[in-house]
Amino acid sequence: MSRSVGRWKLPQPTDIKEENEWVQIPRIARTVPFGYKLNEEDPDLLDPIPTELDLLEKARKHVNQYSYREVANWLSSNTGRYISHVGLRKRLGNEKQRKNKAASLRKWAEYAEKAIAKAKALEEERTGAKASG
Repeated sequence: MSRSVGRWKLPQPTDIKEENEWVQIPRIARTVPFGYKLNEEDPDLLDPIPTELDLLEKARKHVNQYSYREVANWLSSNTGRYISHVGLRKRLGNEKQRKNKAASLRKWAEYAEKAIAKAKALEEERTGAKASG
């Protein structure tokens, strides 16, 4: 009995930083997330705003010590771009969930690779035993 592993669902892109440089991301929703602006040539791409994204990383650390409302006010005053406490909570929660999901998918892919390798080894043993016997 063969069981389907189902469909692979790729995690949505989160803030991507390569070699300490923020990278463009594709536009998924109608709204432009905090830390990004529309690309002038291609409306399907979002350009990073490094200062906002760097401050958002600091804000992520501050929510352990301060309320979301206080951190959102701090972030808004330092960047000049408004973000509500609810928006900040959703943003940080979604990022955390996506990272957890991506890690889980990688782990499951690793398990699947090991299982496939083991199944191939067992299959080779069985076919090898029949050929020599």
